[in-house]
Amino acid sequence: MPQRFGRPGLLGTIARTAVISGTATAVSNRVEQRDMRRRAAAQAPQMPTAPAPAPPPAPAGTDRVAQLTQLADLKTQGLLTDEEFATEKARILGS
Repeated sequence: MPQRFGRPGLLGTIARTAVISGTATAVSNRVEQRDMRRRAAAQAPQMPTAPAPAPPPAPAGTDRVAQLTQLADLKTQGLLTDEEFATEKARILGS
């Protein structure tokens, strides 16, 4: 079969178009994913760098169970770290 010179045939044109289209789609998807990650990172709430303030001291007449329940609620809400919870718990039980 003789070798053709000049413009590619129909199959060559289809193959070239498929490669270009596939490459463009892959690049477009990658750019879109990167932009979505950047937007999500920008919109994500920033974690506070300063430690959360200690809860206010409980009134003198409050019993220990109520104080511990309130402390557990603060920890469940994510307002206290494990270390802060343990410190306040020891303070309540020690008093």
